[in-house]
Amino acid sequence: MGKYFGTDGFRGEANKSLTADHAYKIGRFLGWYYSLNGKKAKIVIGKDTRRSSYMFEYSLVGGIIASGADAYLMHVTTTPSVAYIARVDEFDCGIMISASHNPYYDNGIKLINGKSEKMDEATIAEVEKYLDGEMEIPFAERENIGCTVDYVSGRNRYVGYLISLGVYSFRGIKVALDCANGASWNIAKSVFDALGAKTLVINNQPDGLNINMNAGSTHIEGLQKFVVENGCDVGFAYDGDADRCLCVDEKGNVITGDHILYIYGRYMKDRDKLVGNKVVTTVMSNFGLYKAFDELGIGYEKTKVGDKYVYENMKENGYNIGGEQSGHIIFSKYASTGDGILTSLKMMQVMIGRKKKMSELSEGLVMYPQVLENVRVADKKAAQADAEVRVAIKEVEEMLGDKGRILVRESGTEPVVRVMVEAETTEICQEMVNKVVEVMKRKGL
Repeated sequence: MGKYFGTDGFRGEANKSLTADHAYKIGRFLGWYYSLNGKKAKIVIGKDTRRSSYMFEYSLVGGIIASGADAYLMHVTTTPSVAYIARVDEFDCGIMISASHNPYYDNGIKLINGKSEKMDEATIAEVEKYLDGEMEIPFAERENIGCTVDYVSGRNRYVGYLISLGVYSFRGIKVALDCANGASWNIAKSVFDALGAKTLVINNQPDGLNINMNAGSTHIEGLQKFVVENGCDVGFAYDGDADRCLCVDEKGNVITGDHILYIYGRYMKDRDKLVGNKVVTTVMSNFGLYKAFDELGIGYEKTKVGDKYVYENMKENGYNIGGEQSGHIIFSKYASTGDGILTSLKMMQVMIGRKKKMSELSEGLVMYPQVLENVRVADKKAAQADAEVRVAIKEVEEMLGDKGRILVRESGTEPVVRVMVEAETTEICQEMVNKVVEVMKRKGL
C-alpha cells in the first residue's frame, strides 16, 4: 500500500485527509499520463450520493481537462458499472468517487484501469509522487485542452448488461432491496423489475448525508425486519457504491459473503463448472465455511484481506468464484470486481434453478462463533514476532486442534494487531483470545 492509496483507493474524511486539491492533482496526473502516447485520453468518472462527491467530481474534471484529456461523466452510479464501462467502451481508465460503506463525511477516489481492474501499484506510485510535488506536469493549451462529456448512456448500458444476465424470469418472486441511500438507488430496482420480480425497496432516497446511515449491508437489521414483515422471499442489501451484497433469507436470517461462496460454489460444482474445483476466500472467511467445503470435496485458496487480492489469485489461476465475508463477491466470467447487484442476480439464479428457498440453500453450512479483539501496539510487526506471543498462539492452535482456528494479523490502517478466534462456542473463543491478548498487554508491546 502507498502513502495515500490503500487496497481500495485513496480514502479519508472529505476536506481533511482527502481534499479537493488532492482530486484536482489526481486528475492532472491521469489526464497527462494517459495522453503521453500522443492520443487524447478518455477517462470515465462515476460517483456515489455523498454530498462531497460532487466537489471531488468537479475537481477531478478540472485536472483531467487541464492536462488535455476528456472526462466522461456517468454521474451517480456504482463502482462495478464504472469498471464495466471502462473496459467495454475502451477508456484509458476509470475513476469512482466513493468511500464504499463508510459514513457520509468520508469519501474516496478509486482508480480502475482500462481492463476494469484496480489500478496497478506502479501507476499509483507515480500518482503519489505527483501528489507529493516530486514532478512537474505541463498544462494543455488552446485546442489541446480537454472537454467534458455527459455519459449517462454508459450507466444505462450497464443496466442492460445486468438484465441480460438474468437466466430465469423472476415473476412471482417478492424481493426486497436495501440500497443504502447510495449508488444503487436508481439502478437495482430497474434490473429486478425488468426481470419480472415484485420489487420492494428501502433506503432509496439519498440526500447526500444519509448514505449507509442505519442502512445497507453494514446495517442489515433493517432489511431483516422488512423481509419478514412484508413476507418477502428474499432480500438483498448493498453498500454505498454497490460493490458488495449481503442477503436475507425468507426467515430474516443473514446470508453473509461466506454463505454466498458456499451456495454458489456448491451450485457450480454440481454442474461441473467450478474451475479447478476451488473457491477463493480471504483469511477472514469463517472456519465453518472450510469445514463445509471439506465435506463437499471443494478446494479453496486463502488470500490476504481485500477483494483486490482475491481477484489477483483468481486471475492468476483461472478460478471463477471468490470473495470476502463482507459481501465482495467476484464472478470472474462476468466482472473483475465485486458487484453487489450481479451477486444478487446470481443468488436468484441458484434459488430458481434449484427450486429452493434461500434458507434451504444455506443448509450444510454451520458458521462458527467468532471473537475478534483489536490490541493497540507500538510496533505491529514486533508484537506479532515476539517469542512469548508466538508461544501463546502455538498453545491456542494445539488446544483448538481441528475444532477451531486462531488468526493474528496487523491492521493495514491503524497501529493495531487483530486477534481472532473461531471455535465451537463463544466462551472458548473468548478464552483463547485472552491467552494471546494478555501476553501482549503484559509485555507492553
